[in-house]
Amino acid sequence: MTAVTEPTAGAGAGATEPVQGAGTAQPAGTEQGAEVTQGVEAAQGAEAARGAGTLRGSDPAATAGAGATEPVAGGKAGSRPRARLRHWRAGFLRGGIELRHLVRNPKEMSGHLINVVVALLLAGYISDKVPGTHVPMAHLALAGFAAYLLFQIGLVNLPQILVTEREEGALLRLRATPGGIPAYLIAKSLLVVVMAFGTLALLLGAAALLVDGPLPHGPGGWLTLLWVSALGLLAVVPLGAAIGAVLPNPREALALIMLPTMALLVTSGAMFPLGSLPVLVQKIASVFPLKWMAQGLRSALLPDAARAAEPAGSWELPTVALILTAWAVLGFLLAVPLLRRAARRESGSRLSERHRKAGWSGGRTA
Repeated sequence: MTAVTEPTAGAGAGATEPVQGAGTAQPAGTEQGAEVTQGVEAAQGAEAARGAGTLRGSDPAATAGAGATEPVAGGKAGSRPRARLRHWRAGFLRGGIELRHLVRNPKEMSGHLINVVVALLLAGYISDKVPGTHVPMAHLALAGFAAYLLFQIGLVNLPQILVTEREEGALLRLRATPGGIPAYLIAKSLLVVVMAFGTLALLLGAAALLVDGPLPHGPGGWLTLLWVSALGLLAVVPLGAAIGAVLPNPREALALIMLPTMALLVTSGAMFPLGSLPVLVQKIASVFPLKWMAQGLRSALLPDAARAAEPAGSWELPTVALILTAWAVLGFLLAVPLLRRAARRESGSRLSERHRKAGWSGGRTA
């Protein structure tokens, strides 16, 4: 029993000491990211320590000779599924904590609520019909705004979160935590999915009650709404993670991302029929995922008569699925190496230098 207990304590100490050292460089203004990281690190370190102690305690090589190598290899192979399970458990734990922080943060919640209010005000103000149909233009605008909200959460909000937490030292602390990076990515995926579908449900529900907004017709419409929303998130979330890995700092992140996304909102036919735009603009917009997300949601929310306003005269759902899948694959190919590179480059000296520059800049501004 003594041989099992001592390595476990050593493993636990090794998991926690670097985290405490990194945390000393954190500024006093650290908010949600640091609190969540510190709240989950203890659980992750304890699980890693228990796993390490179990493996050492059951290692036949400690009591047998060289001929006991095969059982040791088998034990290590069997520990991999357990390690993955610990990553998922820690990720869901961290994601739950982040969701609670989000709900309790009035500033964060107000940002999402303002987007919904703006969409409802626009829908209530628009009274025209979609050209060539009897479909209200407000319904087309609501479908397009729903697509834009999903697009914004994945491609604007997520990069800002990643850049802010990197600046606060979250990635550095996660490197010192066993399984920290996989759990972090799982938690962020859970947070984005809940935020996106929660905002979408709030928008469609409030629109149906307040401005006679559209809802899917029949099971087929609900199924289309589900798969277009899910595939749209898969198309933009990896891109958002890749962008967040390379952006310099939170102050520049919003300016660098918002201008292109607002341009896409105008040129992708999200707020008015795409056929009313020049052909060149239509071709450029068709390259990006927002145009196809909006078109897919229109197919789920609007009646078939609205197809007459589409440039192709149809919803083109197979093309919607193909383009969004291509963007999802491209995003994953970019996000994985860029996130690994960002995590490897983090160090205590780089974090201290960023904090020093931020403090010097703040002093000059004051």
